[in-house]
Amino acid sequence: MANGQQTVLDILNKTTAFFQKKGVPDPRLDAQYILAHGLGMKNRMDLYLNFEKPLTAAELDVLRPLVARRANREPLQHIVGDTSFRGFRIKCDPRALIPRPETEELVDLAKARLEGIENPFIVEVGTGTGAIAISCAKEIAGAHVLATDISADALALAKENAEINQLTDTTSPLQFTQGDLLDAVTTDSKIHCLIANLPYIPDGEKEKLQPEVGNFDPALALFGGADGLDLVRKLLTQTENRLASGAPILLEIGSEQAALLEAEAANYPWLKFIASHKDYCGNIRFVEYKAV
Repeated sequence: MANGQQTVLDILNKTTAFFQKKGVPDPRLDAQYILAHGLGMKNRMDLYLNFEKPLTAAELDVLRPLVARRANREPLQHIVGDTSFRGFRIKCDPRALIPRPETEELVDLAKARLEGIENPFIVEVGTGTGAIAISCAKEIAGAHVLATDISADALALAKENAEINQLTDTTSPLQFTQGDLLDAVTTDSKIHCLIANLPYIPDGEKEKLQPEVGNFDPALALFGGADGLDLVRKLLTQTENRLASGAPILLEIGSEQAALLEAEAANYPWLKFIASHKDYCGNIRFVEYKAV
């Protein structure tokens, strides 16, 4: 160590301890990501190859504000600027909800339900960052995907993510439109698959949220009324005569909400409640309906 300079490993250990003190989940992992990002490394594994490298004053000046932001519980994805969703790079900032790994399974469900359907018309309502719509456009052959959001800011971010993932030319299978739920879809074409990860947190639960969510994610993308299901019910009501026969509706919900939605299924006689589905962690995360 030259002139008593601190090494990468020294700073990693100090940052980890600082994050632990501040209650940051996964303190060492986040410290690795932030140091790798701040030091311009391709990935956090490069840290291991540079543990003994002494850090300059300039490098420490870059790292300090990044560490302070995470200690303040600002989401890691906002600090490093993006996340991975099904292997696609998705830019993240306060304009939209950060896509969660568990949500990736919605795309798997859609792919399975659309097997054998040529040129399916897929609508994603409340697209946020555009992660789900981008994945569907990239992974489902022949699909035409329309992504909607009521937030102009979220749509702007989604379009930036479409550009990052080469989905912006005039022949792109992915298009965007602004509006409230299905009111944004003005075509008469029948929908072959409707996907939505709408706000589903009850209004009274803000104090229970982690600071990363409650203080930094947009409230518009989080809260869904007294029991969290206001927007889900409104969307289901709008689906009458909008879906192709047998078309699935795939929704992400809170684990305790599936039974209530199943109990209310008779309110939508043009739909059949098919099932609730667990995510990779074993938690009920999705419900599925089918147009009859």
